[in-house]
Amino acid sequence: MAYAITQTCCNDASCVSVCPVNCIHPTPEEPEFGTTDMLYIDPRACIDCGACADACPVDAVFPVDRLRGPDTVFGDLNRDWFRDHPSDHAWGAPGFPRSLPGELGTLRIAVVGTGPSAGYTAQELLRSTSAEITMIDRLPVTGGLLRHGVAPDHQSTKRIAESFASVFHDPRLRMHLNVEVGTDVTHRELAAHHHAVVYAVGAAADRRLGIPGEDLPGSLPATAFVGWYNADPTVPADAVDLSAAERVVVVGNGNVAVDIARILLTDPDRLAATDIADHALAALRRSRVREVVLLARRGPDQAAWTRAEFLALLRLPGVEVVVEDHPQVRAAIEAAGGGTGGEAAEAGSATGSVTGPSTGAGSRAALLAGLPLVPYDGAAEPGPGRRIVLRFLSAPVELSGEGRVEALTVERTAPTADGRVEGTGVTEALRTGLVVRSIGHRGVPLPGLPFDERAGTVAHRGGRVVDPGTGRPLPGAYVVGWAKRGPAGGIGANRACARETVDALLDDAVARALPAPEAGRRDFERLVRHRRPDAVGLRELRAVDRAERERGAAEGRPRVKLATVPELLAAGRRR
Repeated sequence: MAYAITQTCCNDASCVSVCPVNCIHPTPEEPEFGTTDMLYIDPRACIDCGACADACPVDAVFPVDRLRGPDTVFGDLNRDWFRDHPSDHAWGAPGFPRSLPGELGTLRIAVVGTGPSAGYTAQELLRSTSAEITMIDRLPVTGGLLRHGVAPDHQSTKRIAESFASVFHDPRLRMHLNVEVGTDVTHRELAAHHHAVVYAVGAAADRRLGIPGEDLPGSLPATAFVGWYNADPTVPADAVDLSAAERVVVVGNGNVAVDIARILLTDPDRLAATDIADHALAALRRSRVREVVLLARRGPDQAAWTRAEFLALLRLPGVEVVVEDHPQVRAAIEAAGGGTGGEAAEAGSATGSVTGPSTGAGSRAALLAGLPLVPYDGAAEPGPGRRIVLRFLSAPVELSGEGRVEALTVERTAPTADGRVEGTGVTEALRTGLVVRSIGHRGVPLPGLPFDERAGTVAHRGGRVVDPGTGRPLPGAYVVGWAKRGPAGGIGANRACARETVDALLDDAVARALPAPEAGRRDFERLVRHRRPDAVGLRELRAVDRAERERGAAEGRPRVKLATVPELLAAGRRR
């Protein structure tokens, strides 16, 4: 029986390299890699060896005959992808690990950040060179978005952190946490102590709506909401107030928006078995929220969620998912081949059964087949029960309220002939006490590095930091992850991204283009201790990990996160 890849696929392609018959696609060498929702196994070519399941870092690969209930849809998704992307599964030219000539000596490389892109970068360097690595992070704990971005009910996705554990414990790697580059140490100082510096700092800024009332209490960015339920120590425990709203409006319909809607309406008893922040769990137990509206300017075919995440949303027990009835939305679903209306309402219930083309690899609109199309009055109070309302062709224009958000005014939009949408002038006020904008991220300028304002990334070419005016590389400076390519791609996309940047670095090393450090590794450690006496190293990090796991074991949870910098530092000192 063939294997199939399921919802938790991280796209890092660990499975591709171990498949003996090359039946997993797209591969990192193929154009679709990094843009598809997930990877897929061709059931006609799979030989049922199980190598992919053993290699998967997030346990996303299962025999098709072991899939049960709503998960059976992934057998169809895997099969149908190859209907539209036929492949002869022929192997391309072999690739071989990089290595450096011995006469170059030992490179010292600093990696700024400890999230997935940083982890893959350090992994590549340690596997292919004898380099000594220095990892630096502004927070006193590692993980980046893997710790503070992945939803707590996606514990299998978080398992990829285990693959980085051996990296962080490698004897050639030194760790300096609770140290901020640009404040505690400068880029110039990093460069003076290392042959190269790789920035893996993500995209820290939220995109704004740019509408009146956006800064009212009760309006917040998705990063704040996600950080709140994930115990990000930079987000206060009282950042989210769920006592003032029965309806929450999430502007956007990507995976993060879907995560927020799911967490808001999931039974807190189910979340209590995860690593969700204690303060968030307590607030969700007291929550009055019964309805979440996912608001989108465009139509259903332009929805940004992945198929796997959307199908998971339909499986949420006790939560109904409905689509606001609108002529153009109805037409889009029917054009995709999906049925609409009350006759299919049962298929759109919390059982997650989805009929027709929605089980294939078709359009986003086809995924809505079978969901109830309902009239919607945002000025009325939410009805009984819990539900998620998918509202398309609506753009936010103003937030209003006395002292805090009480309503969001939206304008109807309509598609244009060239594929854009424009306002129609028809407005409506949605009654809500909480609005979360989930419309994307943007990089922020880093002190000492050139910044590409248009792209919102560090200015670079193939991972080499460059002067945007001259196009010349900044010797020894590199970038990886969202700071390099913008906020696109999931966790696994960072693996190929890191490989490209590391290849550029190693090419420069062979070409003798890396500047020689002015000072040694111990000199840098003394500098860090002088600037930040409370810097966190590997021993302290181990103590934090142990403390969180012990707290979790006492409550039957994977871990109970420490949610503030003082708590994290105190746990580290108790090593």
